[in-house]
Amino acid sequence: MQQQSKMSKPNSLSESIKTFIVGIPKKYIVKAGNILGSLAYLLDARHRRIVRRNLKFTHPQWSDNHIRKLTLRIFQNMGITILEICQTAFFSKEDILSKVRIKGKENLLNTTKSPKGVIMISAHIGNWEMSHLFVSIYIQKSLLVVVQNQPDIIERIIHKLRTSTGNTIISKKGAMTKLVRTLRKGKMVGLLIDQGTSRREGVDVTFFGRNTYATHAASLLAARYNCPVLPVYCIRESDSKLTVVVEPPLKLHKTDNVRSDLQTNTQIMTDSVEKMVSLYPEQWLWSHKRWKRHYPELYPEDLARRQRQRKKRRVHGPEKQ
Repeated sequence: MQQQSKMSKPNSLSESIKTFIVGIPKKYIVKAGNILGSLAYLLDARHRRIVRRNLKFTHPQWSDNHIRKLTLRIFQNMGITILEICQTAFFSKEDILSKVRIKGKENLLNTTKSPKGVIMISAHIGNWEMSHLFVSIYIQKSLLVVVQNQPDIIERIIHKLRTSTGNTIISKKGAMTKLVRTLRKGKMVGLLIDQGTSRREGVDVTFFGRNTYATHAASLLAARYNCPVLPVYCIRESDSKLTVVVEPPLKLHKTDNVRSDLQTNTQIMTDSVEKMVSLYPEQWLWSHKRWKRHYPELYPEDLARRQRQRKKRRVHGPEKQ
């Protein structure tokens, strides 16, 4: 009996901690997140510089003062998102459904009624981790979600959260075969399409009026398997609560010119992301060097670093051989 009592104490303690974390009011998460983001803004000069340059590059009409204030809000939003993700790790499915709102539920339900596979596109805006979690719970179906590889410690922390609702997480590298297999079975896949890619893996698009490359994976899959493409974003509204916004399926082009369709449809998807970022600019991940391949001069420190690396390879390369 004593042994059983001792074993129940750790479980009781962990349940108490879980209950406490789940019960933390949103206003405290927001306050703490603002403090965390403000500290990151002060200490992380590199990313602060990237954010400001991206904002000035895409919105030259904005004043320096406006850009400084918006940059701080972007960092604060990231601080809130980080704490939200930490809290969500303790949520049950019922907690997520009760704490997150949905707009456009008819778009989600009508699209997923189809026996065809569905391509869900999203972006690093608001609390992007919540998009796939909420959708899989709401429709009671698992998703195959493609993610970028992260440092090991971060990967371990968020992998359990990402798979807690039954979703399967795969790396971007070599993902196409699994995406094809999933769509053929009439299931849903999730793709974050807002980050840059190489010319070999993408097509030319404009994003906020500037040239860049965007992944054509969603366009290619949609054309090949005649799947609807559903934009889904999780944003934080003025009352700080999260809302999953489900847009109507995109109207894509389908002609005899496959290459042209690929570019046109990728642009349509990029425009969807741009529209959402324009509505909530403080919630997008502006610290990403989105335009580096077309405008390397926008990030001179990176350009200088690559030049040093190339010079080093020229000097030391023959010795290694």
